[in-house]
Amino acid sequence: MLRDVTVAAAVIVIAAATAQPCAAAPLPWAPSPVNACGETGFDPQARTPNPAVPAPPPAPAQPPTIQIQVVQPKITPVKIPKQVYNTRIAPAALPADMCANPCPQLADGRTRTSYPIPPGTPTWPEGPPKPATTTAPTTTPQPTTPPPTSTPPASPWQLPKLQIVPQPETIPLPVTLLGPDVTGPRPQPVPPVVHPPVQPAPVTRPLAPFRIRDVYPVTQLTGPGSQNRTDVRWQVDDTDLGLMWESAPGRVAVAFGDTFGPGFRDGGPSGTNWRSNVIGFSSDHDLAQGMKIDSMVSDAPCHATEVLGSYKVNNFEITVIPTSGFALGDRQYLSYMSVARWAKKPGRWWTNYGGLAYSDDGGQTWVDDEHVRWDNVFGQGQFQVVAMVPHDGYVYLFGTPNGRFGTIALARVPQADVLNKTAYQYWIDGFWRPTFQVPTPGGAGIELSASPIMSGIAGELSVRYDTAAGRWEMSYLDADNNVLLLRRSTTPQGTWSAPATLLHTEDYPSGYGGFMHPWSTAHDLYFTLSEWRHYNVYLMHASIG
Repeated sequence: MLRDVTVAAAVIVIAAATAQPCAAAPLPWAPSPVNACGETGFDPQARTPNPAVPAPPPAPAQPPTIQIQVVQPKITPVKIPKQVYNTRIAPAALPADMCANPCPQLADGRTRTSYPIPPGTPTWPEGPPKPATTTAPTTTPQPTTPPPTSTPPASPWQLPKLQIVPQPETIPLPVTLLGPDVTGPRPQPVPPVVHPPVQPAPVTRPLAPFRIRDVYPVTQLTGPGSQNRTDVRWQVDDTDLGLMWESAPGRVAVAFGDTFGPGFRDGGPSGTNWRSNVIGFSSDHDLAQGMKIDSMVSDAPCHATEVLGSYKVNNFEITVIPTSGFALGDRQYLSYMSVARWAKKPGRWWTNYGGLAYSDDGGQTWVDDEHVRWDNVFGQGQFQVVAMVPHDGYVYLFGTPNGRFGTIALARVPQADVLNKTAYQYWIDGFWRPTFQVPTPGGAGIELSASPIMSGIAGELSVRYDTAAGRWEMSYLDADNNVLLLRRSTTPQGTWSAPATLLHTEDYPSGYGGFMHPWSTAHDLYFTLSEWRHYNVYLMHASIG
């Protein structure tokens, strides 16, 4: 009892001693960066406006507008089962000249689509999860007319305008496809039920606090003007996330989220050729100079393909987003969340379940395992957005509910049984407890009972085990305080160290993500940062002392 009180007191003291980080003042204006080919990219940092560009004139006074949203139900057939498109090619080698266009035939009007999209499907129905903070663009457009000397005040006699805003609301109608011509995944064999024991898992002492300094963007990884020129090489004009794992010795896989191609315009997700996810590979060890992407999983020349399919139907399954990856031998694993719909409020969305897929051909094609899923029971599922990490004979599963405002739960499974959901044990009050200790269908009751491993909220976890240093590292977004945080621990269940701030999203407007590179060291952390404003991914560096 005395030990528990001591540990709890230490946690409280550390939490109380953690000061709230402050954002720095915007950096001075600077021209947008350019890559080695002279193509203009994006600057993720907050900067003052260009002093050479005059401020726009004040908008003339207008009567207030009251918007009345009118829901318009739209019945949308959903073809079941989900169709799987596994066309793959071995892409030709990239040109020796980095600035050469590998597919000149696609330079104008690139419209290749790798899989059928139902007619009328919007490019992005309600918008993906918006970041914790947003700011206005750093540059201001040139006004077409000189600014007036004064703006007349609004008349107190003006009546508000009423504006009817139609709000299409999809009502999915599942339609089961039957017949000999229908190709879909065959039923997968059900793994045997196992009963792992209850085992103690006490918390350990927290590691000493540490400092982070020298945080800066190394390079723009994706999009126009990026180091990798992903727009002309793979029709990846805008994307996000960029979670990484070592897929083979000397090779890192990089998984991105919702991706768009031609038609991209700076200012948020846009463009055509929507893919829910794409995967690239890198063998670049010189991260101080950036990260070269060697190839991407492709179904046609110069076209990165979607590796995990989605229905793309709102209120059913609008997209499938990868959340972490890992390798066990020659088999690759990719955790993901099946998103039912996005919320209108930033940082919130609703999932159907968190799932797991695997690949036996180096990440080219993937099998979605129908028996390893964590259902979003009453919207309270603890393992919807997860990070999975193998270590010491187990795979550890760190999970949060859908959105960015949940606590972090923990489970583990022997590596040999990662595809057997009954073999998972959940960390509850200092013990590893098996799935079927609580007799509910699928063990959902015990999943909801998993204890938080730390206080506070977290979104979009990234977890790694630093073998050289012998400790765990975890980064995540604290959306309440608009910061990316980093913690350390000697065990996955903690006690985790006090959080250190990687960056403030006021310094990197609309930033989110924060996925660590597996080849980071104890003192040099490399991680990816997504930015909603330009909707692309950057490689970041942080020194840790």
